[in-house]
Amino acid sequence: MAADDAGFRIDTTGQATLVLQGRWRMDRLPALTQQLRATVWPVLAAVDAQGLTALDSASALLLLRALGGHAPPPGQWHGLDPAHARTLARVAEHLVQAAPPPAPRRLRTLAQLGRSSVELGQLARGHLAMLGETVVALGEVLRHPARLRVRELTVQLSQAGLSALPVVALVTALIGVVIAYLLGLQAEKYGANLFVVDGVAIGATREFAPIIVAVIVAGRSGAAFTAQLGSMRLTEEIDAIRTLGLSPRQVLVLPRVLALVLALPLLVFVGDVASLLGAMAIAQPMLDITPTAFVTRLQEALPLRHVLVGLAKAPVFALVIAVIGVRMGLAAPRDTAALGRATTSTVVQCIVAVILLDAVFAVVLQALGW
Repeated sequence: MAADDAGFRIDTTGQATLVLQGRWRMDRLPALTQQLRATVWPVLAAVDAQGLTALDSASALLLLRALGGHAPPPGQWHGLDPAHARTLARVAEHLVQAAPPPAPRRLRTLAQLGRSSVELGQLARGHLAMLGETVVALGEVLRHPARLRVRELTVQLSQAGLSALPVVALVTALIGVVIAYLLGLQAEKYGANLFVVDGVAIGATREFAPIIVAVIVAGRSGAAFTAQLGSMRLTEEIDAIRTLGLSPRQVLVLPRVLALVLALPLLVFVGDVASLLGAMAIAQPMLDITPTAFVTRLQEALPLRHVLVGLAKAPVFALVIAVIGVRMGLAAPRDTAALGRATTSTVVQCIVAVILLDAVFAVVLQALGW
């Protein structure tokens, strides 16, 4: 082999040793690549680099990739010029950094269940932490009322309350029509048309109106909170608020939470009225119950406690929706795709939380005789 030729051989006398020779330069890569691919590699014990006259980064990368798991440890590279050693070290470092991540291991059903449980616990802990921070911020406002952002609170009340009135009234009125229609189909069979008023009144005011209104608000205000705060986090507006010495909890979180807690009971009351009006509208043509008879029966069949129970649920639902919405917005990663996923997740979490809380209310109130 000429002195300028690049090549190698494997000396199997005793322990397997890789002997490097010549100039390992870019112009020699085609021949080196062909030779390296054709080699069956044993487990090497050492590398003899005394005959290596030149080495560039491209050839070093080719050599290290060819050796793979057969390369001996760094201490077993003999006769290696210090400049060549530095080239190999830099290439090896970048090679490790550029290595693709290992393929995710497929978990079994029990492992997936465990991972999902841990993630759910971390999510619940984050929401509880946000609830605690909100309560602390509210305590600070109670001690120093001047810290309350009245203008922001008014804006959020308008967006979460007044803007939601048309859709809440429409949806709950249609729900009242559907409930009266379904109950009327069964009541007509037994001549108990008038008792449809009882079912509609109790069901709408105690259960249907609070849940339907909370779901609407979760889709409107909960998602809006996440989108607004996530966008502010993406554009670093929240960091700017902190730089000014202000608390994001006071400026951004507390006005939204208070606005939703104040607005939702009013929306539920509107939903109660709209659902009863919807039931009244269909009661006369379907069941021959006049509006006067409907109102008279309503006064007899609807105790005030059912209305109060429905209204009492509203602030709890609102608090949960607002806390989830603002927390998902503040915790959203700084990219648009993740913000969209966080907004979708907010709606799902709010709806599930509202239904779970309603079930808890039903069990507790039943035990209390309410």
